Amino acid sequence: MINFTKMHGLGNDFIVINNLDGDVCLSVEEICQLADRRFGIGFDQLLMIESATSKDADFRYVIFNADGSEVSQCGNGARCFALYIQKKNLSYKNPLTVETNAGLLVLNINSDDTVKVDMGKPNFEPSKIPLNLNQVLSEYNIEGHMVGSLSIGNPHAILIQDEIYNIEDIASTIQSSELFPDGVNVGFMKVLNKSKIQLRVVERGVGETHACGSGACAAVIYGVRRGLLNSKVIVHLNGGDATVEFDGEKVYLTGPGKFVYEGSVNLRSGSS
Repeated sequence: MINFTKMHGLGNDFIVINNLDGDVCLSVEEICQLADRRFGIGFDQLLMIESATSKDADFRYVIFNADGSEVSQCGNGARCFALYIQKKNLSYKNPLTVETNAGLLVLNINSDDTVKVDMGKPNFEPSKIPLNLNQVLSEYNIEGHMVGSLSIGNPHAILIQDEIYNIEDIASTIQSSELFPDGVNVGFMKVLNKSKIQLRVVERGVGETHACGSGACAAVIYGVRRGLLNSKVIVHLNGGDATVEFDGEKVYLTGPGKFVYEGSVNLRSGSS
């Protein structure tokens, strides 16, 4: 039996598994089984809490998409990760430093139980996104669509639209482009004013989610660099609001995380 906790950050939902003992090892097929919203638990991402391998970190933060693929970054999940550690008394430190495949994240739990995540520095170098082009540009023509692109631990393409529409078709076209060898999260941003945007994100390996923390960061970074946004922006997502701050070097994401329920599942029998 595997114990899990169901959580969400602005409707971007997760199951969190304590794997500090290192005895949980799930196959791609098992993750897909758990992610199925009709025959499993259902989630956008699975989050594993593991022992840190770096002396500079308190825990290791491991993330799997609903299709079983491992990814390096999830801002909404990071907030839930921090709150889980606090509620389960796994650490009394605040802030927490956690290691990911994209580097270290610093998680600060606020007095109102929101969490501020230091998401680090964005990378615009095409080879680091990765994007199969040789030159850093403010915009790229991807399959006939003008997008901004950057990595915030995972790859993002951002489109600015006066009205957000037809996102599944456009996202599918961009995600299937050979220019993004590892796939890409596609964000659709409507600028409401210099301090507010509306955003919808179609995530690789998941589809459209109610919220995407790293996608919110990528959109604000792109908007700031285009001169369209201030350094602090409220991002209206389908699941609620997050706040993103970009000082030109580092980006910070603040928002809530919520506990939904706890349970256990036997993968052999499929019962939960």
